[in-house]
Amino acid sequence: MESLARASLSVCPFVKSTPVTALRQISSQSGLATQARQCPFMNAALKAKESTRTYSSATKPVRAAAATPSGSKAASPSSAYSFKSSDLINSSVNIGSKESTFDYSGFISDLLAQKRTDKSYRFFNNINRLADEFPLAHRGEETDKVTVWCSNDYLGMGRNTRVINEMKRVLDKYGSGAGGTRNIAGHNRHAIRLESELAALHKHEAALVFSSCFVANDAVLSLLGQKMKDLVIFSDELNHASMIQGIRNSRARKEIFKHNNLEDLEMKLASYPKSTPKLIAFESVYSMCGSIAPIEAICDLADKYGALTFLDEVHAVGMYGPHGAGVAEHLDFEEHLAAGINRIRPDSVMNRIDMVTGTLGKAYGAVGGYVTGKRDLIDWFRSFAPGFIFTTTLPPMVMGGAAESIRYQRATLADRIAQQKNTRYVKTNMNSLGLPVIPNPSHIVPVLVGNAADAKKASDLLLEKHNIYVQAINFPTVPIGEERLRITPTPGHGAEISNRLIDAVDSVFTELSLKRINDWEKVGGLCGVGAKDATVIDHIWTDKQLSLLDSDLNPNVFEPLIQPLEVSSGVAV
Repeated sequence: MESLARASLSVCPFVKSTPVTALRQISSQSGLATQARQCPFMNAALKAKESTRTYSSATKPVRAAAATPSGSKAASPSSAYSFKSSDLINSSVNIGSKESTFDYSGFISDLLAQKRTDKSYRFFNNINRLADEFPLAHRGEETDKVTVWCSNDYLGMGRNTRVINEMKRVLDKYGSGAGGTRNIAGHNRHAIRLESELAALHKHEAALVFSSCFVANDAVLSLLGQKMKDLVIFSDELNHASMIQGIRNSRARKEIFKHNNLEDLEMKLASYPKSTPKLIAFESVYSMCGSIAPIEAICDLADKYGALTFLDEVHAVGMYGPHGAGVAEHLDFEEHLAAGINRIRPDSVMNRIDMVTGTLGKAYGAVGGYVTGKRDLIDWFRSFAPGFIFTTTLPPMVMGGAAESIRYQRATLADRIAQQKNTRYVKTNMNSLGLPVIPNPSHIVPVLVGNAADAKKASDLLLEKHNIYVQAINFPTVPIGEERLRITPTPGHGAEISNRLIDAVDSVFTELSLKRINDWEKVGGLCGVGAKDATVIDHIWTDKQLSLLDSDLNPNVFEPLIQPLEVSSGVAV
């Protein structure tokens, strides 16, 4: 009844002239609504109220989340399109408009149609990898089997018996979920163990695990830019989307340097005072072209101009170095091989990198991302990064499996070496047939096509005619006009399987009349294919390194005892 009395203030002459105390007494009387309907003013108001939509109301907050400054008044709406709450809720006021609403569906449909027109619309194939028949997978029907040639499970660890058994053990004992963020649900022995293993792998003081490396890159880079006043971030032009997103979210000034171009990087670094905080963000292996960064030279520039270094080793961890720590470890291969899990000289490449990010979802066959670095730096990320604080952590079984995968690969050279040998076999034989493999020193085999439509046709033809799955790569992952097939051999892709791939790709290029190396030469080359007077690029793994055996590893890498990190739980004062 009180609400009825309040509503009548705007429509009834009698109520307008009645004192508030009297209105309160009237509202408490029974039968007020019946009497009100006898009034010509109130009867019209009641009918309007009955036809007005009712709204649910939000729970009243216990405490306001924000307040206006002391002594100030909240700004009143000035727009013609603004209304008081009394006008909007349970009101007879007509706030309708003759204007048409925004065409949301049309906007979305137009963008999707544009992607279909420029041939960059993405189709996802139903590919179900079979652990017991690696590298085979089945499509929608289990009898429809194909060979997978584009997985980022580079070492086949997704079907490793030790990893699977550890995940099953942890799942049975601790269940499927983590229970929430580590700030709410606490963390567990699996998080502590995994972060300890990662810090030991990179020979850094500490590590922090995220739900993915996309989240790790975004969280770390955005926090650095937001908290470090006047920071300038120098970013390689081919950096991954996660790094680009983190830099954008950091709101820091950015300088984009040409890919792996030290002269361009130094020119940009030199344009700022040495006292200006700087960060050089780059990758070790660039996954779409297979190039490798000049890490040592970039560290030299960082020292010269007073910059921090941020190295993304996503496509390198597990794949390079005697223990799988990545390219930074590989550059001091013999020293790390001899030292095992022990640290080497302070000026080693790994020690010169301020922070390393990596993934557990590629060569380690699990899921998740991480960052490693000095203790206080990692503790700062743990304490301030929203991408860590407010994200549900990885389930115990995933962290247990990832830690087991790291320990397995630390003590196993055979998988990395087999993968590299299979990569060389595919590249060499494709080049001999004139197939346009983009030259690079890594484990990636990018085959240049040159336009999105043909890349899609080639991918479809390989799948439907040859039972080979290789996904087409198009914009925005690669620039328009540089579309390609991206092939990634594993230890399981031996000579027999590789020959079937090589023959199939050769057949597809002939059937679709796609450009080969000599065709690219005629137009001046592209992406290093058909380039005039191009220098030969050697693989980063040397013949000597490929001749090593697991027995050549330091005995201390076999089932080492890794001490837990204080940072994982919080540093005691």
